[in-house]
Amino acid sequence: MTRIGRSDLDILPLSLGGNVFGWTADRDTSFAVLDAFHAGGGDFIDTADGYSAWAPGNSGGESETLIGEWLASRKPENVVVATKVSTHPDFRGLSGRNVRAAAEASLQRLGVDSIDLYYAHFDDAETPLEETVAAFADLVTDGLVRYVAVSNYTAARIREWISLAEAAGADLPVAVQPHYNLVHRTEVEADIVPVAEQYGMSLVPYYALASGFLTGKYRTTDATGDSPRAEGAAKLATPAGLALIDALEEVGDAHGASIAATSLAWLRAQPTVAAPIASASKVEQVGDLLAGARLELGADEIAHLSRVSEAAQA
Repeated sequence: MTRIGRSDLDILPLSLGGNVFGWTADRDTSFAVLDAFHAGGGDFIDTADGYSAWAPGNSGGESETLIGEWLASRKPENVVVATKVSTHPDFRGLSGRNVRAAAEASLQRLGVDSIDLYYAHFDDAETPLEETVAAFADLVTDGLVRYVAVSNYTAARIREWISLAEAAGADLPVAVQPHYNLVHRTEVEADIVPVAEQYGMSLVPYYALASGFLTGKYRTTDATGDSPRAEGAAKLATPAGLALIDALEEVGDAHGASIAATSLAWLRAQPTVAAPIASASKVEQVGDLLAGARLELGADEIAHLSRVSEAAQA
């Protein structure tokens, strides 16, 4: 088990991404994926109020609704649910009024009394940061949120948030959610990790498997006619990218582990990382994700993958 930052949230070091629920995974599939994840020891679920407004026929909140229905149906114990505010079509931005209204809507969809981990999803340049920090602090004071977190914020803005929270005597963020994986490292390691280390925050990285590229599924740059996600992954299949996949396969084979599990294990081993986020739109994908939460790589293997990945940075 791993603890998230300075919180008392103890979790298996893997977060199940809820972005596919209500999008590429219908209700039955979403329930099956959640069942398999929980049965395998998973207890940390990540979603956002905007998931998945981009899909035809959706209006936002579909993922939270399905997770809420699953929670009500299964009544699992000790499950940590993280969600985010700022992208729902009806609740865009981080004004104080919007943050409160969005949190109340998320609570209703999730069917819970409080949100375990509540992220500011994207920075809002049009709202004074003092207003956003105060709004999050009020949610904690009122019991609607247990812990505060930020996603997609620069190091400078994280420091500014913390400074404002300290001055107000408000709870500090316990987690940061950045785009971080073996082919997207440089900025996070240079800027975000030092802030997390300084203030005792944990990283909960998204795109942990680089839209599927780090599963080894895409070994050619030709993804014409496939999904936009597949096309994005295929673009990473450069010679350097494929050399990384080969290295992951070699290291994984030594442990009887898949490329995906090995990628997640590398990310888990990085400083301040508590739990990579990875999603599954099929039940059979869940096992690899859970394996990645338990696979322990040697220091030499981690260093080898880090060296090989340097040339593959997107």
